[in-house]
Amino acid sequence: MKKSLSILLLLVLAAPTFVSCGTSQKAPQKKELGLQFYSMRDTLFRSKGNYLPIMEQVASWGYTTLEAAGYDNGKFYGSTPEEFKANAEKAGLKLLSSHAGRGLSREELAAHDFTAAMEWWKTAIAAHKAAGMSYIVTAGIGVPETIADLQTYCDYFNEVGKMCAAEGIQYGYHNHSHEFRRVEGKVMYDYMIEHTDPKYVLFEMDVYWANMGGAAPVNYFKRYPGRFKLLHIKDECTLGESGMVGFDAIFNHADEAGLEHLIVEVECDPYPSVKESADYLLNAPWVKASYAK
Repeated sequence: MKKSLSILLLLVLAAPTFVSCGTSQKAPQKKELGLQFYSMRDTLFRSKGNYLPIMEQVASWGYTTLEAAGYDNGKFYGSTPEEFKANAEKAGLKLLSSHAGRGLSREELAAHDFTAAMEWWKTAIAAHKAAGMSYIVTAGIGVPETIADLQTYCDYFNEVGKMCAAEGIQYGYHNHSHEFRRVEGKVMYDYMIEHTDPKYVLFEMDVYWANMGGAAPVNYFKRYPGRFKLLHIKDECTLGESGMVGFDAIFNHADEAGLEHLIVEVECDPYPSVKESADYLLNAPWVKASYAK
């Protein structure tokens, strides 16, 4: 028995070292990854305005850009645009975009009057410009009752887009699932794409909500090439976990979409999903290091 154990030990010690080398993994490629800061909402709420450590945390996970969701009356998460920008830069993040919007009242819809709304936008655009952001995105509207109301919103978005463009900012619209419902026989999302000016309005497709609305993102990329400069990359929770969203197909058609920046959004408990979602994209061979034009 002792002799057998000795022989076995010698065999183990003499085993070639290339076996373990074959199982080593390369470090993931550095990539431009955006994060919708809403993903950290619970942590942000508990922080009581001390968001810098949270920025530093998400930067350590591999995120490089940030999309805000806390604009209010000229400030971001209670900070001036300049303070918010300085804190992001201190954390090693670039402020890419922000969700902000001002809906129209029934009276404004009926009168096709955007006067008061455009005054609101003057302040909002100035704040976003001071923060160094490249995009402003309206997070969504409800389903209009009529095509006439939907057309009014399209006209409104064109005007907002023109005002943004004059200040060097691009304007866009973010969907949920209800945009794939019909208004007087027309698919709301299709109508919006077809009746907004590509020079002034882009679409930030939320691929998870599109899927939940019964739409295939790749089909939209092919039908409306170049309109989707921003994508919300989202799953039921952690990216790739549910198997519901074909992320490889989405990224393999990124050029048709017109993709310039991808932005992760997590709807469930942010820990550990925000980090794991970054890991998923950093290790995915079909995600390029950058899509910036």
